[in-house]
Amino acid sequence: MITTELSNVGDIIQTQRDFFKTGKTKDVNFRIEQLKNLRQAIIEHEESIVEALKADLHKPTVESYLTEIGVIKEIDYAIKYLKTWTKPKKAPVSFDFFSYSARIYPEPLGVVLIIGPWNYPFQLMISPLVGAIAAGNCTIIKPSEIASHTSAVVAKIIAKHFDPAYITAVEGGVEASQKLLAEKFDHIFFTGGTAVGKVIMAAAAKYLTPVTLELGGKSPCIVDTDINLEHTVRRITWGKFINAGQTCIAPDYLLVNKKIKKDLIDGLEKSFKEFYGDNPANSPDYARIISQKHFDRLVNFLKDGEVIIGGENQPSERYIAPTVIDNVSLEDSIMQEEIFGPILPVIEYTDIGEAIALINSRPKPLALYLFSQSKNLQKRVLQETSSGGVCINDTVMQVGVSSLPFGGVGDSGIGNYHGKASFDTFSHYKSVLQNSFWLDLKWRYAPYEGKLPLIKKFLG
Repeated sequence: MITTELSNVGDIIQTQRDFFKTGKTKDVNFRIEQLKNLRQAIIEHEESIVEALKADLHKPTVESYLTEIGVIKEIDYAIKYLKTWTKPKKAPVSFDFFSYSARIYPEPLGVVLIIGPWNYPFQLMISPLVGAIAAGNCTIIKPSEIASHTSAVVAKIIAKHFDPAYITAVEGGVEASQKLLAEKFDHIFFTGGTAVGKVIMAAAAKYLTPVTLELGGKSPCIVDTDINLEHTVRRITWGKFINAGQTCIAPDYLLVNKKIKKDLIDGLEKSFKEFYGDNPANSPDYARIISQKHFDRLVNFLKDGEVIIGGENQPSERYIAPTVIDNVSLEDSIMQEEIFGPILPVIEYTDIGEAIALINSRPKPLALYLFSQSKNLQKRVLQETSSGGVCINDTVMQVGVSSLPFGGVGDSGIGNYHGKASFDTFSHYKSVLQNSFWLDLKWRYAPYEGKLPLIKKFLG
C-alpha cells in the first residue's frame, strides 16, 4: 500500500509549504496540541503496533513496549520543555556594543523529510517526528517497506490523526524514496546504513539541503578485569541480543582482557540460558531476522572463526541462535562490516593500549562500551577514543536518556537528536541584533580622516 500516490508527491510538498506559510505551526500551543495528539494516537493503537512488530520481527511484546512504544516518554519530555526551548535566548554583547541588545530566536525550517529504518520501525520513525513537530515543521515520513506491517500501521495512524497538509506518510520501496529525494526539502533526516546514507547526502546536495544521518558501524565493547562479572554478562546479553541483535548501537564485538576471557564466555553461556532457555528457538522472548536476505548475510558470518556458543539456525523461521565466535581474524568478513544480528565475536587483549589501537584503526563507531570500575581506565578510554556516544558498565541504555544527544561521528553519522537535540536539529537559530536610537557615535562613518588612531585603539 502507498498512502500517498507517488505522482502526487510534489503536490503534497507544495500543499505542506502553503500550510507552513500560514504560520499555524509556529504557534507553540499548536505544537503542544499536536504532540498530545501523537501521544494519544500511539496509546489508541498500541495493540496494532505490537501485532505489526510481531509480524515483522517476531518482536516480544515487552521489547515492543520498552523499545518502540516507549517513544511516548520522548513526547512527554518535549511537551514538558517546549515552551522553554522556543523562548528567544538573550546573547551577551561586549562593551563595544553597549547600546545594542542581542537575541537568538529558534524558528522552524519548513517542510522536512524523515526516512525510517526497519529494525525499530516504529520508534525510529516517531522519535524524529517528535522533534519535527516540536520545532514547528510540516513533515513527510517514509517508513521502511521492509517492515511492511509496521509501515502500514504508521501510515494508518498518521492518516487518521493528522491533516496531510501538516504530516503525511508515504509508503513504498526504492521508487518511493527516489521520488521523494528528487524533491526539495528543508531538512532530511535518515536512519539506516552507511551506503544508503551516502545516496541521501548526494541527493540532498543538489538543493543544499541539510541532513541528519543516523547510521551505525561496529560498536566495540571493552571488558576489563575490574568488573562485576554477573552484572556484566547480563547487560551484554541484553544489549546484544535484544531484537535478535538488529540494533544500531548493539555491541558489535567484544574486546576482552585475556585474564577474564574464559569466565566471561562461561558467564555469557549461562546468561543465554537464563534469558532464553535451553533452546532459544522456542523462547517467546527472542526475535527473528527481518528478511531472508539479511538471514543469508548473517549465516555467512558463521563461517568465520570458531563458533563456541550457539550457531544453530533455521532458514524457514529466519532464526539464528545467540552466538559467540572466537578466534576471528580482523580480516574476516565478520570484522569488516556491521554485524547487525545475534552473532558476537570475541577478541582478547593483554594491554588496554592494544584494544584502543584496534578501535582507532577503524571508522568511528556509533557507540563504545566499557565495562570497568577503574576510573583511570575509564578516563583513558574516553580521552583516547572517539565515538558517537559512550556507555560505561552497561549497554544500549544511553539511548533512553532524553537529555543526552544521540548521534554518530564520522562514518557513523552526521548530527544528533533526542530531547532538546531533536528540537535543535529541526530548527534554525536566527541571530537578531538590535540597536537603540538614544546614541549614535560617528566613529565608523565617513569621512575617515583622523579616525584611524581611534579605530586601532578600539581594535586593541
